[in-house]
Amino acid sequence: MLKLRDIVGRPLNQGPDLPSWLEHIMSRGIVARDPQIVRRQRCVNVAAYSFAANAMSHFVINSLHDFRGLLPVNIYNVIMFVVFLSIPRLHRFGEFTAAMAFCTIALFGHMFVVWSFGLASDIHIYYTMSGAILFFFGIQHWRRFLVFFLPFIFALLIASNFAPNEGWFIPNDDAFRELLSSQAMINTIIINAAILFYALTLLHRAEIQLHDQYERSEALIGAVMPMPIAERLKAGEDRIADSIPMLTVMFADLVNFTSAAHDLAPGEVVAFLDGLVRNFDRLSELHDVEKIKTIGDCYMAASGFSGNAADGAVAVGRLALSFCEAISRQDALGDRRLGLRIGIHSGPATAGVIGDTRFSYDIWGDGVNTASRMESNGKPGHIQVSESFRNLAADAFIFEERGVSEFKGIGATRTFFLIGEAKGN
Repeated sequence: MLKLRDIVGRPLNQGPDLPSWLEHIMSRGIVARDPQIVRRQRCVNVAAYSFAANAMSHFVINSLHDFRGLLPVNIYNVIMFVVFLSIPRLHRFGEFTAAMAFCTIALFGHMFVVWSFGLASDIHIYYTMSGAILFFFGIQHWRRFLVFFLPFIFALLIASNFAPNEGWFIPNDDAFRELLSSQAMINTIIINAAILFYALTLLHRAEIQLHDQYERSEALIGAVMPMPIAERLKAGEDRIADSIPMLTVMFADLVNFTSAAHDLAPGEVVAFLDGLVRNFDRLSELHDVEKIKTIGDCYMAASGFSGNAADGAVAVGRLALSFCEAISRQDALGDRRLGLRIGIHSGPATAGVIGDTRFSYDIWGDGVNTASRMESNGKPGHIQVSESFRNLAADAFIFEERGVSEFKGIGATRTFFLIGEAKGN
């Protein structure tokens, strides 16, 4: 599983990059901060620039063919070129202002061209691109989309049934109308492709960013609680509280840490603890023991949540031994080498998720309290364990009896030192 530190430390995945100059042009006029609004308004910009380019392409073709004879249409194309380039300036006046202006201008303005060249030119095919305006409004605003989409359908029906076949200008020039038909077909394909390409690019980028955020949230949840508990929480279980008959709990505390760190710079102290805790986390994962939390310079872990008490006890015992080996290789804090005092106990416990704004998974009960006493009343450099733990893991380890000690809140308790693993384990 991905580690939280690795994910948080890496830059956000923004998805596929387009050239910076293109991103700048497509974002022109947009002042919104909501990502969904920005995506829709960028699609409006793409359509506006595409229609401006379309108007200019028709101006060029018309001018080359007959500038004077098609002067009214040329003036119209120049006006449309300027108007569509100005559409992005309208974003500042509202979420849908530019989109509605674009649809209105395209709807009524195109009627002039259809009547100018007639049905033989197939100019009315541009109306078929009206479905793309859904990208301007979004699924959540489908009613607003229909308000503008249906008039385009109606306009296409009116043009198909009532527009002249030859049109108002140069009516007998069939070759030019065939050229216009080809141009309209090609431009329609290009404009549709441009809008779809950019819309799908934005969608793909949003999916990548969403996946990146999902990984971060999964890593965060995995960092504060065991994954089985996290899955229950995500499944909607409101109150997570489990009674565990036999849980093995370990506390590991740095001996003389406070005095060693007293005169050191904060950065040096944090670097020492960070390196040590990272190493302990790796060992906990290796031995399949759940880290519960760190409390200052004390590390708390437990195993046996699944109900297999003996396996859980053996796992914690091996983890404790690996901790002792790890601290012996740890760099000094300042000019002092520190040791560990470890306590382990196996007993009943309650586990659950508590809190709201900063919830956490924690454990309570006799198993926790006694393990804490095993640690606080232990010896530096030793692993003190309870008789209950020793009985569970007797075949896996070598123990040395310490004797009977009096513990506050518990009474007389027989304890042992965990020396090492038994041969054959």
